[in-house]
Amino acid sequence: MTCKGRVSGGVVVLERPNALPEGAEVRVSRIRKHRRAGKALSEPWRSLLRHAGKGKNLPADLAKNHDHYIHGRPKK
Repeated sequence: MTCKGRVSGGVVVLERPNALPEGAEVRVSRIRKHRRAGKALSEPWRSLLRHAGKGKNLPADLAKNHDHYIHGRPKK
């Protein structure tokens, strides 16, 4: 069972107060939001740029034939 709520004054307040019986043992995990909450997610590829240019000794036709190198399909 999953219940949503927020912390208010150091106490977890559930959206549905009667969702759990009194005395129920629970585990609370924080839901992490995107670090850049104000930034639009219309360009998710930007987060991949930190990996750009790090590959070494890759075939020159990797972009064209990635299915061959990864899945063993015939080259184009």
